Amino acid sequence: MKRRNLAQTAAIGAAAISTAALSTPALSQGRIEWRMVTIWPRNLPGPGVAAQRCADRIGALSGGRLTVRLFSAGEVVPAPGAFDAVAAGTADLYHGVPAFWVSKSPGIGFFGSFPFGLTAYEQQGWMMHGGGQAMYDEIYGRFGIKPFIVGNSGPQWLGWFRREIRSVDDFRGLRFRTTGLGAEMFRRAGASVVNLPAGEIFSALQSGTIDAAEFLGPFSDAPLGLHQVAKNYYYPGVQEPSSAEEIGINMARWNALPDDLKTVVRIAAMSLHEETTTEYDVRHPIALADLVARQGVTVREAPRDLLIAFGNTAGEMLAEFRAHQDPLVKRIADSYAVFRNRSAGYMNQSYGANFNSRALPIRWG
Repeated sequence: MKRRNLAQTAAIGAAAISTAALSTPALSQGRIEWRMVTIWPRNLPGPGVAAQRCADRIGALSGGRLTVRLFSAGEVVPAPGAFDAVAAGTADLYHGVPAFWVSKSPGIGFFGSFPFGLTAYEQQGWMMHGGGQAMYDEIYGRFGIKPFIVGNSGPQWLGWFRREIRSVDDFRGLRFRTTGLGAEMFRRAGASVVNLPAGEIFSALQSGTIDAAEFLGPFSDAPLGLHQVAKNYYYPGVQEPSSAEEIGINMARWNALPDDLKTVVRIAAMSLHEETTTEYDVRHPIALADLVARQGVTVREAPRDLLIAFGNTAGEMLAEFRAHQDPLVKRIADSYAVFRNRSAGYMNQSYGANFNSRALPIRWG
């Protein structure tokens, strides 16, 4: 898929759809239609497809009593405006990622990812069994939004670089597209951070407006065409060891739902998390193999001194959040850190140890 086609789809219908059309949910013979805005180009492999899947799943599980009509980035509101549109009631819900909203409160970022933090499955464990969901509800409730995690793209990649990075000195001064709390880590490490929606990354990289960019991972990066203008693909993406996708629902719309339809939305979110997260795990390696074999991409590991600099910076940030003046941000950071540190040792002995054992000189398969 050519990236220009994706960029064009982000604007389709913009002239024909008015913001007024989103102002209230449609009601007909006891049926409800919600309007979803997203931060993605329509049908972008990974998050764009997942957004449509979410809309379809809610409609199917409700037997058509609650349907969701999707508007992609730019069709009604630009990607960065999705949160505010739902908070104001202009739209009923959005599909996006917490990384886009950290300017509202740094506490929001923890529910998407934190540098050197939780993996996708640890993140979901914290949400479901470690108290994360209650704090997630609390901080989004300040803005009149009811949130649900609906998927996770897994470990991000560090990004696409126009030139090779051999040390921390090479990183300093780069104009780098990124988002979320990882963006603050990169900024402190010396980069000039630029926040752009997915549909604008290619042109900025092609024109030289930016020197490097990270978006997600091979499965979703490839359709954006970033490999056409930056051949150096770096890992690991320590800025986002996982990246949760979410829906945020206008609180008044949520409260107006009968209990059985609220259950429909909850079950849809849980099932989508499993389906979406595992799809990324399957599709990423396939896409990466194609990028290397057919597109001339060079996969590179980030220099050790750069990763150490990132890690020390992330530690400084975490300490600041654990001493934050906002008691809720402090509680979120404390809870996240305790859960991560408790999980880390066991993960090294379980998943990590088993992954490392695959590298042994054994005959298997």
